[in-house]
Amino acid sequence: MSESEALFSVLRQSADPACVAAIEQTVREAPDRDLCRINVLDFTAKHGLDEERALAAFLHASRLGLFELSWNVLCPGCGGVLDAGATLKTIDHEEYACGLCASGYKPTLDEMVEVTFTVSPRLRRIAAHDPDTLPETEYYRQIFWSSGVDLPESLGDSLAEFTIDSIELPPGEKAVLSVQLPNDFVIVFDPVTHGTQFIDVKGEPTRERQTLSMVFNRVMAPVGTVAMQPGPLRLSLENRTDRRVLPALWIAADPLHHLLGKRKAFITAKRLLTNQTFRDIYRTDTLDVDQRLKITSLTFLFTDLKGSTALYERVGDLVAYDLVRQHFHVLYEIVAAEAGAVVKTIGDAVMATFSTPDRALAAALRMREEMTRINAERRNEDLLLKIGIHEGPCLAVTLNNSQDYFGRTVNMAARVQGLASSRAIFVTKPVVEDPKSAKILAAAGLQPTMQIAALRGIADDTTVYEIP
Repeated sequence: MSESEALFSVLRQSADPACVAAIEQTVREAPDRDLCRINVLDFTAKHGLDEERALAAFLHASRLGLFELSWNVLCPGCGGVLDAGATLKTIDHEEYACGLCASGYKPTLDEMVEVTFTVSPRLRRIAAHDPDTLPETEYYRQIFWSSGVDLPESLGDSLAEFTIDSIELPPGEKAVLSVQLPNDFVIVFDPVTHGTQFIDVKGEPTRERQTLSMVFNRVMAPVGTVAMQPGPLRLSLENRTDRRVLPALWIAADPLHHLLGKRKAFITAKRLLTNQTFRDIYRTDTLDVDQRLKITSLTFLFTDLKGSTALYERVGDLVAYDLVRQHFHVLYEIVAAEAGAVVKTIGDAVMATFSTPDRALAAALRMREEMTRINAERRNEDLLLKIGIHEGPCLAVTLNNSQDYFGRTVNMAARVQGLASSRAIFVTKPVVEDPKSAKILAAAGLQPTMQIAALRGIADDTTVYEIP
């Protein structure tokens, strides 16, 4: 048995067989580009797989060394990859600059950090493992642009629509391009160093040769704009890096904007952090202690058992312990099934996170149903679950050697749960007003009841809703 066969055999023991079969077939038969920065959502759609099971399979495969997991910081404007690392620990929480868009961005884990998977060279060597050997078009497709940009199959034709000229410049080399500047805004751009120069071409056409020099290095200098006239340009280029560069002159018009504007869904860092399989596999290997990365929207669900102390007194330690363990097992399964993750347990309470409010609400309703079922089987009311849900911004941090969350949203969610009586689900306005949450409530025939509540430690009164 080869090493790859042995690794896939191990993977089949921990991941969904259909997902493993699709991954194995892709590794064996797919072209190189399909194995570089795999967008799991694209992969599942192509193969008709369940998203959560496929994501879990790729996570297990990465842990086994079959794939390399990458956290890519994206430019929201052009969709380019500004930075990439094997762990979130490599991400700077301050700011990233995009030369092509001439803008700076503070990274958030919602839509600015994607998670992709590239086949390991130990399993199969692909061209992207040596990116400087990729043709220009494939470098843009596989390395520069993220998996969230919906690039056409005929990318070369699309690039040709707005490219005046381009060149491959080896390390330490110089070159001169002689081109005709059109009466348009022109961008000189290199996808390797992200070096950029804007040229505002306007005024009367000229026959006199205009000159411009550009040096490519590792210094991210501020992007400048020079004014020129339509007519001949002598562009001097120098590569002072140890890699080849791929400078091109682009016309910043509709064809470029159309290409950059086509987007598709991808696995975000936020979604991965709220995935139970990821938390189980990677545990503390996520953030540095001093790292604080912002999430603009995350949904928190808190649960607690009502009267758990009295339960121990009533049925005895052994029976109560087994009941509480059963309750935890059920909650963990439901959270994972609804694409969430349990952050921690505190006594008999659970703190869980979800990417969107509707998944948290769906989980809460299923939790309540399951507790009702268990109580009916036991012919008592031993397990009475109190649930609170709130959505909002937070910080992803490391606390007590585990990945956790900090901020007002977390505190609000915990306080909202404190309002609940037995079997009650209390949620805040952002949860009720979420369109998908509203559909879930309507389908279940549930009408939330609004009330104004004073939450401990929160200065202003809060609008909350009780779901009967």
